Amino acid sequence: MEFRGGAGASELGEIRTLKPCLLLRNRSRDQHGVAASCLEELRSKACDILAIDKSLTPVTLVLAEDGTIVDDDDYFLCLPSNTKFVALANNEKWAYNNTDGGTAWVSQESFDVDETDSGAGLKWKNVARQLKEDLSNIILLSEEDLQMLIEVPCSDLAQELCQSCATVQGLQNTLQQVLDQREEARQSKQLLELYLQALEKEGNILSKQEESKAVVSEEVDAVDTGVGREISKTALTSQVLTALREKPAPELHLSSQDLELVTKEDPKTLAVALNWDVKKTETVQQACDQELTLRLQQMQSLRSLRNISARKNLLPGELQNPKRAKQDPT
Repeated sequence: MEFRGGAGASELGEIRTLKPCLLLRNRSRDQHGVAASCLEELRSKACDILAIDKSLTPVTLVLAEDGTIVDDDDYFLCLPSNTKFVALANNEKWAYNNTDGGTAWVSQESFDVDETDSGAGLKWKNVARQLKEDLSNIILLSEEDLQMLIEVPCSDLAQELCQSCATVQGLQNTLQQVLDQREEARQSKQLLELYLQALEKEGNILSKQEESKAVVSEEVDAVDTGVGREISKTALTSQVLTALREKPAPELHLSSQDLELVTKEDPKTLAVALNWDVKKTETVQQACDQELTLRLQQMQSLRSLRNISARKNLLPGELQNPKRAKQDPT
């Protein structure tokens, strides 16, 4: 509601917007209705109406519902009419107090609630208000906050968000999905770190093996040296050789390029590099060749499907008459 000031204010055209509010003291049920245009005016009226000693300043105004400190005029103006404020003098701390009408039958012991339970209840309400203001705040919530909202009874959360139970149930399902995705991301990160550590460890082992092979190759006779030169001519990397030795189906763990290199390698040279017999080496090369052929066939099939799909997307007129002579306007 709007009120004009006195005659002087009327001459200046000043209009003050007064917001009706309710004032009460900490741990008190007595409420006082006032109207103020700003926080400073509300503080001043609180001192007068609630008989707060001016020497106990500063006076802090907090929301009676959850103890949120209100110290900004813009935020004050955004609050709904008849918002309840608790005036705290000097170093007083806000204490939860149920002052809603119709609850006078509740015993005084119910107000002496456990501090931990009360704090937890207020916490999920504050988090729920963040979502009520902007649903995109989901990405800013911690996993603890997400789990807390998921565990809140659907009816309580629906009442806090002013939504139906069906809508809130869908929201809680979405929160659970976000929580699950974060857990999957964490597990994937841990697996990746373990994989990188394994690769680093494997690289160190292979480098030591290569060093030992180099020392041995220097001490062998001319025949063995010739064989060593044959091995050095192989184009396969140490990782490919390791996969061939250790994997039960190595052809499934190699890229198409590596498969092609394996199939083109001389069986005797590859057998020496792997420390296998030639028959076993040829069997592995055949498996790699079959896998490579299968991948090429799949690639060709995929290209054919793409071409067919592209043709179907053409307009019927374009397909039947790809080139049409321009008609004479006459």
